[in-house]
Amino acid sequence: MELLLVRDYFISGCNGQLYCGNQRICATIELPWKDNQVQVSCIPEGRYPIEKRYSRKFGWHLWVKGVEGRTLILIHPANDALQELQGCIAPVSRLTGPGKGSESRVAMHQLKQLVYRSLSKRIPVYLTIKKRNYAN
Repeated sequence: MELLLVRDYFISGCNGQLYCGNQRICATIELPWKDNQVQVSCIPEGRYPIEKRYSRKFGWHLWVKGVEGRTLILIHPANDALQELQGCIAPVSRLTGPGKGSESRVAMHQLKQLVYRSLSKRIPVYLTIKKRNYAN
């Protein structure tokens, strides 16, 4: 299964739209781009495998693997990138500003249902991250 995250970059955070094929799943928020610095930057554009993961802090969530120079990049609930993220990606139901959104737990639940279904059938899941290209 292929997921596509299309990002917009702002000084105070990144906003994105997450798709599976032509279907929009949810919006996303991330930290701003700061040259892939650990815990203060979003991750580079590229294609990454996704796995299921459990922790006491987030319960069941998603793990973005293979990010060069980074470890434990997760997809987990958060509504304010600067306050709640350390390089991870947060799904949100609605964007409210650069790096900010609302109803993240609802969006995370929808995303997990979709991804976990594929993973339970042993279908690999990949996330491709791209910058939004605006037409002139």
